[in-house]
Amino acid sequence: MPDDIDGYDRARLAALYDPLDPDRSDLDVYVDIVGELGARRLIDLGCGTGTFALMLAGKGIRVTGVDPDEDAVDVARHKEGADAVEWVVGDAADLPPMSANLVTMTANVAQHFLTDAEWDAALASIRDALLPGGYLVFESRRPEARAWDGWTPAHTRVEAETEDYGRVEAWQEVLDVTGHLVTFRTSNAFEDGTVIEVDTTLRFRTEQELRVSLAAAGFETVEVRDAPDRPGREFVFIARVVDEADY
Repeated sequence: MPDDIDGYDRARLAALYDPLDPDRSDLDVYVDIVGELGARRLIDLGCGTGTFALMLAGKGIRVTGVDPDEDAVDVARHKEGADAVEWVVGDAADLPPMSANLVTMTANVAQHFLTDAEWDAALASIRDALLPGGYLVFESRRPEARAWDGWTPAHTRVEAETEDYGRVEAWQEVLDVTGHLVTFRTSNAFEDGTVIEVDTTLRFRTEQELRVSLAAAGFETVEVRDAPDRPGREFVFIARVVDEADY
């Protein structure tokens, strides 16, 4: 979350994550993959308010949820079953070494690393956090699908009734598209007349760019899938740590 938003507003925005996005069926594909890979020790990088981490913890999987947004992690810590998850306020550089056999980045997490240097550093940290033979699973929007064409107030407007703030409305609009970087604004309107605006930039990488960066970081791309609920719009990468002898 941007640094120029004050603490009270940051907490209000964190409290909106779940009410404004209640349908998390997009996580079903990841639950299935975790089962396929037989992972028992998992790091959810960019865990947000902890929905996915708690889903897995409920299945007996040892989960560490990591996110730089302290307010989002605070929301996660107060959810039912949260004691079963280790919560860390931090980023990829804060991942404990050799601590998991799977790292996940769901939703737009992987696209928040805007420069090649940031992305490469994140991959290096993730590799160090994985046990031998461990996996990285993440998604990234296909640039050719031009998802941002639909990021208009008319197409993105959502409303929710919240316990603490009454009815809240939110919408998005694109501010700039430069190369592979797309900047958009999310406006959050409260019943008291307050509107909190958050500007976000995402990096849209091609499949080939992602494959090359993974190989350079010591990963083998095992498979690239579609997201079942968003066919043709997302890459879902499954990558495995390459044995050091071969790296």
